[in-house]
Amino acid sequence: MKRILAVCVALTLLCAASLDAQKRAPAKRPPQARKAAAPAKPAPPPSAPKIERPVPFKPGESLSYDVSWSSFLTAGTATLTVRQKKPSYNSVAYYIVAEGQPTSLLSRLYSLYYKADTLLDVYTLLPQRGSVFSQENSRQRMKTTLFNQPARTIHYEMRTTQLLRQDKPIPANTQDALSAIYQLRSMTLRPGMTATMPISDSGTTYTARFTVGQAESVKTGVGYVQALKVTPVITDPNGQSIGRGMIVWISTDGRRLPVKMTAQLKVGSFNLTLREMKAGTVAGR
Repeated sequence: MKRILAVCVALTLLCAASLDAQKRAPAKRPPQARKAAAPAKPAPPPSAPKIERPVPFKPGESLSYDVSWSSFLTAGTATLTVRQKKPSYNSVAYYIVAEGQPTSLLSRLYSLYYKADTLLDVYTLLPQRGSVFSQENSRQRMKTTLFNQPARTIHYEMRTTQLLRQDKPIPANTQDALSAIYQLRSMTLRPGMTATMPISDSGTTYTARFTVGQAESVKTGVGYVQALKVTPVITDPNGQSIGRGMIVWISTDGRRLPVKMTAQLKVGSFNLTLREMKAGTVAGR
């Protein structure tokens, strides 16, 4: 896969009228008891404060990967970075960016730059907005998905030499392709467990079913890492499986790092292996 008050105010007036005095003074009337005031309505209880979901990453975290493809030992590089935590769409979100490009040698044969980003809400761990920019030689493409999670809809745009716009329904708790990785990291994974996640990509909603296997020792650029083998099976809206041989290894420590990813393509195998990491140091904004 190549990413909502109206306020009403009521005012009541109480008017009193008096009679003109007559020439002959009227007999005094006994005082009337005042009507008891209606008891005040209790104020509504204050809304519960929002609570941020616990996550194993912080702003400033940067993960660098070597990308290999078929016979190319290192065909490119990729980075996953939690850039910052900031106010966003009447909430707060992590701004996360993924970038990928080929090595200088391969770029002479085929120029490619890929950037995906997502705004991941800190309270729901659902995306607010996601985009994917790609440049292949002289061709550029920008895809943007704006999520309305309460309404379960998206507004999708694809800009090339033309502009395509679409509004579509989505299931509850839909992720985009990048936010899905960080949602997976935030889950407590155990061998044998399964999880299902709807993912919106390029205006289409796919279903990803993850199966967690046993921990394995995985060789990475930062040494051997114990990691759980997670196998995703992704199906399109027609229930057809897409992709082959996809596996993600998530470290068993508290950081839950995606240390390696593999996939079988029609033109060979794709591998992404962690080369180095920088831990997040900014706990707040």
